[in-house]
Amino acid sequence: MKSIEDQKLKDIVLTAKDLFWRFGFKRVSIEEVCRESGVSKMTFYKHFSNKMELVKFIYSYVSKEAMDKYMSIMHQNIPFKEKVKKSIDLKMEQTRSISQEFYNDLMNSDQPEIITLIQQSKKENIELILKDYIDAQKKGEIRKDIKPEFILYFLNHMFDMANDKHLTALYKSPNELIMELINFFFYGILPCNNE
Repeated sequence: MKSIEDQKLKDIVLTAKDLFWRFGFKRVSIEEVCRESGVSKMTFYKHFSNKMELVKFIYSYVSKEAMDKYMSIMHQNIPFKEKVKKSIDLKMEQTRSISQEFYNDLMNSDQPEIITLIQQSKKENIELILKDYIDAQKKGEIRKDIKPEFILYFLNHMFDMANDKHLTALYKSPNELIMELINFFFYGILPCNNE
């Protein structure tokens, strides 16, 4: 991945990201990115061969930044339960920062290179996260009788539940719902032994 040290490249990427987040990448042209960022088309093509290269760069950059934050959480010297809570909070924060327009354009893309990039990124991220859960299980921080793959699957669906309009309507705030999901994840519906 290119570094964003070059000021013109930085201007292109930050402007494009802002436009893509507001309108999705399908509706934004290279001309608009150049005009809004104050760079020439020649400068744009010096860095990117086409708009899809720019979209891929931004997606990769945002994904890498997210995984770096996740790994930082997992390397903290805190209980595993707290790591899971922080990683769920991180995922919620990241999804709030990506617009529905950009997300829809990505998920509904018919571009093979975009589809491949998303699948590859998802596969790599799942492998990393699964390794963390397997390691936690070996240390006794997760029940031995539960599949780490199920935990990961459930966590991904917790995110979907936290974005469900019908479910969120039952709570005063999104944070209240997230805490309910986390508590349900850790304790189920049975009372704790110490109650």
